[in-house]
Amino acid sequence: MLERFAAGDVLAASRAMSTIERGGEGAESLLDALYSKTGRAWRIAFTGPGGAGKSTLVDGMIARERGRGQTVGVIAEDPSSPFSGGAILGDRVRMARAQGDAGVFVRSLASRGSAHGLSSLAGELADVMDAFGRDVVILESMGVGQAEARVRYMADCTVVVLTPESGDDVQTMKSGLLEVADVIVVNKSDRPGADALAADLKSVASLRGAGLGGWEVCIVQTSATGGRGIDELGEALDAHRAHMDSGGRREARRREALRERTRVMVEERAREELWRDPTLRQQFDAILEAVVNGRTSPHRAARDLIESRRRG
Repeated sequence: MLERFAAGDVLAASRAMSTIERGGEGAESLLDALYSKTGRAWRIAFTGPGGAGKSTLVDGMIARERGRGQTVGVIAEDPSSPFSGGAILGDRVRMARAQGDAGVFVRSLASRGSAHGLSSLAGELADVMDAFGRDVVILESMGVGQAEARVRYMADCTVVVLTPESGDDVQTMKSGLLEVADVIVVNKSDRPGADALAADLKSVASLRGAGLGGWEVCIVQTSATGGRGIDELGEALDAHRAHMDSGGRREARRREALRERTRVMVEERAREELWRDPTLRQQFDAILEAVVNGRTSPHRAARDLIESRRRG
């Protein structure tokens, strides 16, 4: 499969992603083998509330990049049903430009209960797209109601998409938005309140000034279904890329992202390893009885359990 993958076989790439989605040792071995081929693609993440028009904007960006001769990979995540565990995976229906184009590879996935806008699996599938040679990899998050910090560690550029109806929520989101976003899009800007929201965001951004890396958050108004503002959004993304490609900023951001990604993996592995120990589970059950009976507090129980592990 790796040989066919290296030769540009789309079916092999699709099977590689399926292997990674299934997880386990096979997935880890495959990711290990592909890692040295990653790091070339420019990654853009689109995040924001459900119904903000992210998929339609992504469709516009696909058309723009293909018009410039760039190959595109798209990872679109939908929330899983809390009852069936399945997901509609309907993003590709709104990405009409991708249909029948060998230069566009769209992969939909279910969040599998992840509370984050983009799951760790989305980042791993983006690695596959990168290793497969896609010039641009776009990640579309499921709908999130607040700024999602983890998205920033999965992409070179983060686009937060809002609508005029988001105005009230933005009052409590401004700080987080300006921390995570490189570009903020006020979509559906033909609706009442769009100009006011854009002006409010621009005012806050100007007061804050340049953030990490010296980039000032860019505010763009669009109406994705009518094509208004798509060129302006593309220009903003190009400006951000030029900024990141200068002065070593892109490498610095990727280093920060890899540090966070590795830290999260270490924590997840440590947690799994910790609770796999039958002795710990027995100690936990015993100390839990003391908590339930009021002989000790949950805080004291946790301290005692950790201390006993340290001594052991």
